[in-house]
Amino acid sequence: MSADTHPDAHGHVGDGHGHDDEEAHGSRKGYAIGFLLSVVLTAIPFWLVMARPLATQATALLIMAFAAVQMVVHMIFFLHMNRRAEGGWSIMALLFTVVIVLIALSGSLWVMYHMNANMMPMQDMSRME
Repeated sequence: MSADTHPDAHGHVGDGHGHDDEEAHGSRKGYAIGFLLSVVLTAIPFWLVMARPLATQATALLIMAFAAVQMVVHMIFFLHMNRRAEGGWSIMALLFTVVIVLIALSGSLWVMYHMNANMMPMQDMSRME
């Protein structure tokens, strides 16, 4: 039995370099689909801003939604993140990062809102002197 045919610690037989799973590396078709989705997900918000078919707030919300979808497209088609990649740890790291960012953003917005709401008006400050 040669060195290439000995099972590893998990019982898998391979070349020892971790390249047994070829689908983790992406294909031309996958990259083409990702590229086309990225172009469409960029062109639509660009059109929304240039043509102004909707109200400003609706346009802003749609642009943020398209940005979120585009991030997912990039993670799947270009970063090859899925539940099988690295035993699921890449998805766990991503979820942890998303939770931390959401906590930081929502906490910052909460603090700024309450500081603004509880701030003394400038006219009242003149009476304090």
